[in-house]
Amino acid sequence: MESLNSIDQFNEMKNNGKHIFMFSADWCPDCRFVDPFMPELESEFNDYTFVYVDRDQFIDLCAELSIFGIPSFVATKDGAELGRFVSKDRKTMEEIQQFIKKL
Repeated sequence: MESLNSIDQFNEMKNNGKHIFMFSADWCPDCRFVDPFMPELESEFNDYTFVYVDRDQFIDLCAELSIFGIPSFVATKDGAELGRFVSKDRKTMEEIQQFIKKL
């Protein structure tokens, strides 16, 4: 999974192509819970580019997007938000799959 490095990169990615931004943090146990199955999800939904967004590094972006719980996922395509799976709750592989399938 690619990691976000700047706000400019976020805006470029958001406006070009299909992306799923995963808002997370290294210290978050619910975020680490999804790590083992993320490569499988990336393979299953390879028409999206998955991007890791460190919540602590991009706290202003999280506030701008109203992302207050992690892990959270925001899907975009060519500048439009397709959907979001945002909450403070732990997410299972099946819940994330269902979110992506509904996009």
